[in-house]
Amino acid sequence: MEFFRIKKDIPFMSYGKFTTVISLVTFIAAVFMLATRGLHFGIDFTGGTVMEVHYAHPVDIEKVRSTLRALPDVSVQNFGTSQDILVRLPLKADVSGAKQSEVVLADLKSDDPTVQMRRVEFVGPQVGKELVNNGSLALLLVSMGIMGYLAIRFEWRFALAAIIANLHDVVIILGFFSFFQWEFSLPVLAAVLAVLGYSVNESVVVFDRIRENFRLMRKSSVPEIINNAITRTMSRTIITHGCTQLMVTSMLFFGGEALHYFALALTIGILFGIYSSVLVASPIVMWLGVSRADFVKPEKKLEAS
Repeated sequence: MEFFRIKKDIPFMSYGKFTTVISLVTFIAAVFMLATRGLHFGIDFTGGTVMEVHYAHPVDIEKVRSTLRALPDVSVQNFGTSQDILVRLPLKADVSGAKQSEVVLADLKSDDPTVQMRRVEFVGPQVGKELVNNGSLALLLVSMGIMGYLAIRFEWRFALAAIIANLHDVVIILGFFSFFQWEFSLPVLAAVLAVLGYSVNESVVVFDRIRENFRLMRKSSVPEIINNAITRTMSRTIITHGCTQLMVTSMLFFGGEALHYFALALTIGILFGIYSSVLVASPIVMWLGVSRADFVKPEKKLEAS
């Protein structure tokens, strides 16, 4: 489906060197931030205390957050119903999780005596370390799977270009979270993995059109073929990413604290996913020397009888 059609091909490949330099600088800056500042891991990774609290009436989340504002890095969100909340507390030196939960419950009861403690769970740092290791392994396996899939479906140049572009998106997301010290939690990790799949989908659409163009546009150069492929998929890209971003934006502004960083990671990933598929992956494919011979078998000349 197309809402519009661009009649003249946009010369994306003529800007390839410029956009790739921008991507390289941004990538290096993100790696530098990760190396120097690191990520601000949430309780899921560092360990802490999780409390489920019940109210006799619908609870005002902002009021609860205001009550617990004196506690550093505390997280409050609805849990199941409007009368239940989940409070997350990070590990604190020389203070046990039981003591922390008692202090929090006392503060909440001073504001509303109807508060009831439903459960308290303690997440140790060893569990957090395992989550970091498992999350890193998940990223590695997803990347290897994507690379293998593209190498089988297309050609090794496309696989290498796609994985560079996709890892570029992931590192940029992590760089943003490192620079602003936003909390990196399990939902954010899920968003990063989702971006990997989302970004490779865009790359596959463009690559598939490039492969088709090599068979149809026999007198065109490689840059012209790639420019045509990107231009012809532009309408689809705008429709798909626009609709997705509308949904993610609604989560970002109306999903509350629980979904804020998840939606923020997706927003960064969607924007850079479009950029990398068009202005990173495609130029790399061209520079790696992809040609018509990789997809179209040369015609055999008929021998004279």
